[in-house]
Amino acid sequence: MKRRLLTQATALVLALGATSATLAQEVTLRLISGFAENGIYVQRLQPWINKVNAEGKGVLQINFIGGPRAIPSFELGNAVKTGVVDMALNTGAFYTNVMPEADFLKLTQIPVAEQRKNGAFDAINKVWNEKGNMQYLARMVENQPFHIYTNKKVDKPDLAGQKIRITPVYRDFFQSLNASVITTPPGEVYTALERGVVDGYGWPIGGIFDFNWHEKTKFRIDPGFYDAEVSLIMNLPAYKKLNDTQRNYLQKQLLALEAENTFWARYGADEIARQTKAGIQTITFDAATSKAFRDKAYDIGWAGAAKQSPEVAARFKALFSK
Repeated sequence: MKRRLLTQATALVLALGATSATLAQEVTLRLISGFAENGIYVQRLQPWINKVNAEGKGVLQINFIGGPRAIPSFELGNAVKTGVVDMALNTGAFYTNVMPEADFLKLTQIPVAEQRKNGAFDAINKVWNEKGNMQYLARMVENQPFHIYTNKKVDKPDLAGQKIRITPVYRDFFQSLNASVITTPPGEVYTALERGVVDGYGWPIGGIFDFNWHEKTKFRIDPGFYDAEVSLIMNLPAYKKLNDTQRNYLQKQLLALEAENTFWARYGADEIARQTKAGIQTITFDAATSKAFRDKAYDIGWAGAAKQSPEVAARFKALFSK
């Protein structure tokens, strides 16, 4: 009887030990978004987080803490760099204060799947590791060109006399179009439009309905330019602490997330139709002017990149361009 009880007790201890060992292998990563929780980017990310957590029990979990109310958008990059937070859903435009090269991602003209094959993704991570103390994990938004939205009609690519809200993404380009530029967080744009503090703003083709900006917007200028970049980044020491199982699992889920990027082309088309229905009129130019307008955006973008970081800009341009 004693022997049987001893055997059962030993089995229980071994079982508890195995459970503890399993739990010890699970890591929880804290994630904050640079975008509002009710916006399209977080809405697209939430099902992925749920999937990661459901399939990653005992291996890896993600704790989504919230959006800019937790850490302001323009402070989030530094929070990742310093390890205040493990992961972030962010855009390079929001953390140029950490590294100016973050802004160069807008100039990509090839899909992220191709970037992973042609060496661009590795080149990005080399810079992000060295200058940002970050690991660039995955790009979850593509095929989202930026546009100029304005309440003043123009018949040529000239924004003289207009006050336009910007992020660093298009500062140089908008200034070349003679705009007076103002930097504000997304949460302040509606009030700025309402009060006439700005006449318009730069933003991707999608997302203006998330902030109700359509209520204060009359025109969208076509064509679009650049490509909105929204990605997952991670504190580099936190990334390096992951064991092989955790890292491989995370990588598998990141690739699955990127595989869903075909959504964005459809979403862009839907948003164009939605803007039209909301009364936003499209301003277009002739073919030659439209081409010159778009080419100018890239010329100025790469010129600005070369001024900030010539070696990185040259390396990226060869890998980012068609």
